[in-house]
Amino acid sequence: MLSSLFIPPLAGEMEIIMKILSLDVGDKTIGIAASDPLEMIATGIMTLERTNIKKDCDKIIDIVLRNECKRIVIGLPKMLDGSESLQTEKVKSFKEKLENKIKAQKVDADIVFFDERFTTKIAEQVLISADISRKKRKEVIDKQAAVIILQGYLEEKRGKDI
Repeated sequence: MLSSLFIPPLAGEMEIIMKILSLDVGDKTIGIAASDPLEMIATGIMTLERTNIKKDCDKIIDIVLRNECKRIVIGLPKMLDGSESLQTEKVKSFKEKLENKIKAQKVDADIVFFDERFTTKIAEQVLISADISRKKRKEVIDKQAAVIILQGYLEEKRGKDI
């Protein structure tokens, strides 16, 4: 289990390692992935079938708490030219509602956006190259997109840390 790789800080040391959760928010599903404690690898967790905003947020908060995540990265869908679309506005609204629930429940996690242009297309290409059937691809495409969003975020973050 990845969590066994985590080495707790010595007394007086700051804990600087955190897990990060990513979301690929769609109208029908939400792909979910999480990083390892060293923030090196993104792994798909699940594809959440959407029901209503309250239940969706509760499930995500439960995952955040169970995985001890301190940050949530939400893929922000934009048009190829960088402009915003109807889906961009839906995702921004979802983020606002999730933030309000996180604050109300006093969960220690912040939320950031990460550009998700091309992630679904890349996810589909990865799954096709892995010879995943069309039916199975449909079941896991959003989870794979969340992995790609998070891996991109982690790599960008590492680049800024260097």
